[in-house]
Amino acid sequence: MSTVEKGNVIAVMGDYKNADKVTAAAKGIHAAGYTKFDIHTPYPVHGLEKAMGMPKTHLPKFALAGALFGLASAFALQFWSGAIEYKLNIGGKPLFAPQFGVPVFFELTVLCTGLTVFFTMFGYLNRLPNWHSKYQYDAGFQAATDDNFCVVLEADDPRFTVETAQALLTKLGADNVRVVHETIEQD
Repeated sequence: MSTVEKGNVIAVMGDYKNADKVTAAAKGIHAAGYTKFDIHTPYPVHGLEKAMGMPKTHLPKFALAGALFGLASAFALQFWSGAIEYKLNIGGKPLFAPQFGVPVFFELTVLCTGLTVFFTMFGYLNRLPNWHSKYQYDAGFQAATDDNFCVVLEADDPRFTVETAQALLTKLGADNVRVVHETIEQD
C-alpha cells in the first residue's frame, strides 16, 4: 500500500530530543493560547500535563458513582432476597441484617467500581479502540515510540494558521518543523 497526500492541512509538527525542552515548549504553546495541541512521547514525562494546561481527570467521580451503584445494588439484592422474596427465619435471625451481607457489599462495590473505571477510561476518556491515527504516516510521529518527542499543533485550533504555528514551534526550539497534510491509502 502507498499513501498519497491530499491538500488539507491537518497539523504542524515539530520534534524535540529532550524532555525538559518539550515541557518548556508545552508551557510556551499553552501561554500562546493554543488549546488543541498534543505531545507524543516515548515515555511518560512528569509535569507535562500541567505544562499543557490540561484539566484534572474526572475519573474519580466516575469511580465513586460506580462504587455507590455497586453498594446500592448489593444492599437492594440482599434486602429483596432476604426480606421480600425468600422469607426464611433461620435460627431466629432477622429477615434482613446488613452485618451478614458485608462480603457481598464489598464484592459488588469493588466489581462495579472496577468495571466503571475500565469502561470509562478506555471507552469514554481515551476513546479506545482507535485503530489508526491521522498522523500515522509522519516519520516524526512514528519516532515518538522510540526516542523522539513530537509536538502537534492541530489545524482545528481557533488560533491556528500555518505560518504562526511554524513560527511558534521554531521559536520554541523544535527541530524539523513541518506541515502535515491529510493522507489517503492507495492499493
